[in-house]
Amino acid sequence: MSKQYYFIGIKGTGMGPLAQILHDQGNEVLGSDIDTYTYTQAPLEAAGIKILPFEAKNVDEYQSAVFVRGNAFEDTHVEVARALELDVKMISYPEAVQEQIAQTTSIAVAGAHGKTSTTGLLAHVLKNIAPTSYLIGDGTGRGVPNSQFFVVEADEYRRHFKDYRPDYAILTNIDFDHPDYYTGIEDVTNAFADFANNVKKGIFAWGDDEHLRSLKPNADVYYYGVNPDKDDFVATNIRKSTLGSHFEVVFRGKSLGDFAVPLFGQHGILNALAVIGVSYMEQVDLDLIRQYLLTYQGVKRRFSEKQIGDITVIDDYAHHPTEITATLDAARQKYPNKPIIAIFQPHTFSRVIAYKDEFAESLEAADKVYLANIFGSAREQSGTISSEDLGAEISKFGGIVQEDNMRLLMPYDNAVMVFMGAGDIEKYEFAYEKLLGQLHTDLT
Repeated sequence: MSKQYYFIGIKGTGMGPLAQILHDQGNEVLGSDIDTYTYTQAPLEAAGIKILPFEAKNVDEYQSAVFVRGNAFEDTHVEVARALELDVKMISYPEAVQEQIAQTTSIAVAGAHGKTSTTGLLAHVLKNIAPTSYLIGDGTGRGVPNSQFFVVEADEYRRHFKDYRPDYAILTNIDFDHPDYYTGIEDVTNAFADFANNVKKGIFAWGDDEHLRSLKPNADVYYYGVNPDKDDFVATNIRKSTLGSHFEVVFRGKSLGDFAVPLFGQHGILNALAVIGVSYMEQVDLDLIRQYLLTYQGVKRRFSEKQIGDITVIDDYAHHPTEITATLDAARQKYPNKPIIAIFQPHTFSRVIAYKDEFAESLEAADKVYLANIFGSAREQSGTISSEDLGAEISKFGGIVQEDNMRLLMPYDNAVMVFMGAGDIEKYEFAYEKLLGQLHTDLT
């Protein structure tokens, strides 16, 4: 029986795909958000899902609906306050996700880094093999009636994943991030421990992470990695090329055969290994896994590429030192003979303060580094550190870019320009691409 759902904050990167899932399942779905255009609204509009501006009267008009409340909205928000006043049925975003988890064989992907890419890869493989619904943190979601699998990205920020109870979980790593919320690595590890304790059947964890190794959940744990002496699923005989990565998978001494992925960097191999592990334990045909790993096209804002003349522009969400290292490693593998130029926008003052030295070290992997000014947040409009302070720690620092002045980036040719950040780095990227396009037009 179909229901009517109203999403408060429907353009959120989790809310949008969940709205798509419920719509695909035959429910009536609509919601509200800010007027500013975001990339997450395109699939909602394509599906015919109505998006309204925030107004209290919306709650009055749709008070018979089930309201789904975005994580970012306090009790004082205009629609939340009205919903509480009218005592309509309102559930949180995690509660709505858990309703989906409870209906299928569910696999949740969590980790400080790599969860979106891994969720996307797992969803791609399974949806081509069996009826699969999925919710990915890049704003992508799909609902299939009577799904066999449900694949979901589980966000650790503010412990949003704490009430999920999936059948399986992939844990990519534990790292200290979100210093505006977590007090340190122990606090983060405790959050992951609570989540892991809710997993029913099995956990697939990266074997090199000492914090993941310290977890003692009730479910069976399978470690994946490159160490045959301590990991259960092992990638061996690894061959990296400019076309991707090839490797053999061995499970507890038994060879599962060769696999290949059109992914770059060591993290691409590890993400694929996790997907192979969970699929194998669910007895998915290995030849089908092999086939669909090869056709993966990636997710939004994770090593997304475009070519303008002889310049390759890469757009990536990397905003933590570990992620920067992984992205630059992938760029080196794919483009070993081209200069790699990093353009990074630090995200939040507290993160830069916590990781200034690590940011500088990770960015040194590029041939030249440019920074944009720090992107703050609703909670942090200013701080005691600047991009200039970070640049002073980087030996290859080339200067600060401005949206209205991209001259620092214009001298390069036949180069790979890697734009990284979780703020509005795309506006700098678009300004650069516009100039590049004009230059290319003038030359032809």
